Amino acid sequence: MQTHGCHTLVFSSSATLYGYPEAVPISETAPIAPINPYGHTKAAVERMLADLHASAPDSWRIACLRYFNPVGTHPPGRIGENPLGIPNNLFPFVSQVAVGRRAQLQVFGGDWPTPDGTGVRDFIHVMDLAEGHRAALDCLLAEAPQLLTLNLGSGQGQSVLEVAQAMEAASGRSIPCAITDRRPGDAAISVADPRQAAERLGWRTQRSLEDICRDGWAWQQQNPEGYA
Repeated sequence: MQTHGCHTLVFSSSATLYGYPEAVPISETAPIAPINPYGHTKAAVERMLADLHASAPDSWRIACLRYFNPVGTHPPGRIGENPLGIPNNLFPFVSQVAVGRRAQLQVFGGDWPTPDGTGVRDFIHVMDLAEGHRAALDCLLAEAPQLLTLNLGSGQGQSVLEVAQAMEAASGRSIPCAITDRRPGDAAISVADPRQAAERLGWRTQRSLEDICRDGWAWQQQNPEGYA
C-alpha cells in the first residue's frame, strides 16, 4: 500500500475487545480487555494500525470501526448469512429454528444479571453497518490524515429471548428455546455508546429489530437450506 500510494484503511474491528465492560453503554475510551481469542485478534490489529499511523501521521487515514452485533440481511432477501455447521451466533441460529432446520434455540445462560436472565446485545442491521462504512470512508477522504476509532451500534440492547420473540413475530413460526449453561467468553451485556459516530460521521442506525428480523426471514425463507 505504501509503495502504491494507498494510505486509506477501514478496519473491521469489534466490540468483543471490550471484554467484560465496566460500564454500559460502552464508549470508545473503555478499557481494551478482550476475554476470548477473537477479541484478542481485533485488539492486536488495532495496535498494529496505531503503530502504522504513528510511523507516518501525515500520510495514513485509518478508521477502526468497532462493530457491535451485525445481523439481518440485504432487504430483498437475495444475500444472507449461511454459516457452515451449527451457528455460533444468535441470529442465524434463530433463523434456522424458524425455518425448521433446527429443533430449538440453545440459550447460553438464563441467570445473567439482565431483566429476563438472558444475555443482552446491541444488534445492528447489516445495511446500517454498510452505511457506517461509507460514512467513515467519506470522513477519512474529506479530512486530514488521522486515526479514527468509533463504535458502530444502535445504543439499544435486546436480550436473546427478545430476539427470539421478534423473529417469531416476523416469521409467524414458533421458536422453542432451551436454557443451557453459560458459554465461556460471554459477557452479560454489551451495548454501544454510539454518540461519537453520530458526531464525527453524522451516522446513526435507521433500522429496528423488527426490520432486522423481517429482512433476515425474507432470505431464510427463500433459502431454507442456505445456499446449498
